Amino acid sequence: MKQNRKLTKVLLMVYLLALTWIILFKLQMDFSNLRDMNYRSVNLIPFAGSGIVNDRVDVSEILLNVAAFVPFGIYVSMLKPDGGFWKKVLPIFCVSLFYEVMQYVLAIGGSDITDLIGNTLGGVAGIGVFAGLYRLFGKKIIKILNILALIGTVAAVAFLVLLVIANL
Repeated sequence: MKQNRKLTKVLLMVYLLALTWIILFKLQMDFSNLRDMNYRSVNLIPFAGSGIVNDRVDVSEILLNVAAFVPFGIYVSMLKPDGGFWKKVLPIFCVSLFYEVMQYVLAIGGSDITDLIGNTLGGVAGIGVFAGLYRLFGKKIIKILNILALIGTVAAVAFLVLLVIANL
């Protein structure tokens, strides 16, 4: 059980590093591009900043934000399977808020309440997914999810290494 918890923490850290690279560093390998960005904005009106394409609201960015944070909800639930709902949601909300504030402070993107809502909803969805799986499989789901996450993490890291090598 203790090994599962350690593995979950390591996988969570790798996930958070990847999330940071995606959200703050915009998947950049050359960080000098970020220096030239100098983009700073704040949107405090929910869903007002969503892109409109062909007179329709483009919800793809919102859905991607939700999807990106589902694993966070699962990881938090794996570490606190018996913890209360709000104790699981709070770290998800705080990390999302941190990313939005840092985008503003570093002038590398727009801080958007819609992103904060979408990210938090994604984490809540992850909490729900874990709760359902936990009801079906009990505590052994933690080991199963760790194995699946480890396989996915190794595959993603291998893919990124190949991308870096291909772009040298």
